[in-house]
Amino acid sequence: MTRMTIGGAAAVAAAVVATLAWGGLAGAGHAPVTLPVPALGGPPAGDEETVVFSGGCFWGVQAVFEHVKGVIRATAGYAGGAAGGATYDQVSSGGTGHAESVHVVYDPSQVSFGRLLQVFFSVAHDPTQLNRQGPDVGPQYRSAIWYTTDAQRREARAYIDQLTEARTFSRPIVTELNELSGFYPAEEYHQDYLFSHRRQPYIVINDLPKLKRLERELPDLWRDQPVRWHAGEPASR
Repeated sequence: MTRMTIGGAAAVAAAVVATLAWGGLAGAGHAPVTLPVPALGGPPAGDEETVVFSGGCFWGVQAVFEHVKGVIRATAGYAGGAAGGATYDQVSSGGTGHAESVHVVYDPSQVSFGRLLQVFFSVAHDPTQLNRQGPDVGPQYRSAIWYTTDAQRREARAYIDQLTEARTFSRPIVTELNELSGFYPAEEYHQDYLFSHRRQPYIVINDLPKLKRLERELPDLWRDQPVRWHAGEPASR
């Protein structure tokens, strides 16, 4: 894994080259302005709702959603592969069918599913990169939304169509849309990884800019104190 081995000036240079070459958040495929709110919005299904997002390395995606108002808990983990469990080493091989993912539990009275989609497509990752995100390559880094209700499926499909018809991106959106069949929390050392590794070159280059963009472009959703993952309370479904 690129992000587990990089370090020092050489690693910083390599990561910068990879990010620019493959159109990361500042690349040609990503929207230069804040994306619109979804035109289609559905009523909340209950006091809490759940959705799973896959958008590359789960460190940055988890941290982004932990800074979003209305998110109750965000858990790094794995989704999309065969049932029976998943570990970091297994998923890193790229052959399990799983993608690094973030299980988001949110209060729909505080933040709508549509606003979470807006964060996912405009801040958390680049939805035009196929089976990769920046320097990370493989199907385990694919872009995907794993919905838990039919209303989420309809709203996500409508938003992808809305962005496509508006030609928001210069490249096609490749985000998969699938029903969630299982989620496996990642190992504890991956949870809240960004907050304890802020100076790691990978985090500095690839993930901290996402938080800055969230605060700058979606200030009504930003909260200074993130909701933190707590040991002993992993997500499961």
